[in-house]
Amino acid sequence: MSMKNIKKIVLAYSGGLDTSAIIPWLKENYGGCEVIAFVADIGQERRNLEGIEQKAIQSGASAFYMVDLREEFIRDYIYPVLQTGALYEGTYLLGTSMARPIIAKAQVALALKVGAEALCHGATGKGNDQVRFETTYNALAPQLKVIAPWREWNLSSREVLLNYLKERNIPTTASLEKIYSRDENAWHISTEGGVLENPSNAPNKDCWVWTVDPLEAPDQPENVTVTVEKGCVVAVNGEKMSPFHCLETLNAIGIKHGIGRIDIVENRLVGIKSRGCYETPGGTIMVNALRAVEQLVLDRDSFKWREQLGLEMSYVVYDGRWFAPLRKSIQAAAQSLAEKVDGEVVLQLYKGQATAIQKISSNSLYSEDFATFGEDKVYEHRDAGGFIRLFSLSSRIRALNQHKKKK
Repeated sequence: MSMKNIKKIVLAYSGGLDTSAIIPWLKENYGGCEVIAFVADIGQERRNLEGIEQKAIQSGASAFYMVDLREEFIRDYIYPVLQTGALYEGTYLLGTSMARPIIAKAQVALALKVGAEALCHGATGKGNDQVRFETTYNALAPQLKVIAPWREWNLSSREVLLNYLKERNIPTTASLEKIYSRDENAWHISTEGGVLENPSNAPNKDCWVWTVDPLEAPDQPENVTVTVEKGCVVAVNGEKMSPFHCLETLNAIGIKHGIGRIDIVENRLVGIKSRGCYETPGGTIMVNALRAVEQLVLDRDSFKWREQLGLEMSYVVYDGRWFAPLRKSIQAAAQSLAEKVDGEVVLQLYKGQATAIQKISSNSLYSEDFATFGEDKVYEHRDAGGFIRLFSLSSRIRALNQHKKKK
């Protein structure tokens, strides 16, 4: 499809400097086309959504749509990933990675509904998000043209973008003083740039947005009870809630105690290493609760398999392959394992730590009768000798053969 055939474009709009400049840029460079601004509400701060429609229209958008995806995001994207235990490179809880496919899916749905010929996003050519957006576009609507301004335009700096808007009398609240690049949704907030670009710099206090500094958190711990059914959090402190409200409640509790901070250097998909500070307070509590129930319920081989699923899923999600058959297959396996992951966990929150201190499950494989160090009548200690002899049989044969060779 040529540029001349594009009459209508749906833009994934955030209200920030980049997407504010993208609207007039699209109209100027794609033959005066119509630009529709699309916003996905995935639980970002309400203040970030105030006045966003007016801002989009002032930037030149012909229409504005905002879709509430908060419950769907937690229920259909975050919870299935939690069941797998996915942690990218061992620590990152994939907050941005899980959000992109649901945003792109809703953007595609809107484009098809309004009869647009093209989709547009504001991700840079250095990052992962361009891959995540466009992989989703291609999986769901390959007939639509994809426009990525950061790979086309020559607006190369924040100062140039500000001047671009000023020349066109488009108002913006952005300024040159912005230090950090942030991404926020119900699951997490990430901070990159500024002092963090040098890994030898410790994060400043303003690198952290949501959580209380663990050093300044309450001196008294707080206990929170999390109820798990089939590998999903369904209640907090005995109160049943929707997935989004479970997360929202745990976020509020975790924030007070500085839960869920990580400072990492990660490997981006495009080959660049980047450093970021991530805050995932409620999510960290959820993860620790799920792992505590798994410890009771899953046998050794099942737990090992779940860990392998989590490792694979972390790369699938990070790389934006949400709509690939592989993701569905991994998710199906994880859901099968989670069938018996039911239980209740009490976690103690204290100065940045969320520690499971009590856990029960009706499906627990833990037996005090077998595990006790006291006297028991259910385990024959002498049986272990035969087990060890068989378990180490190959090692024994190998050693005997080496002994014969030496003779």
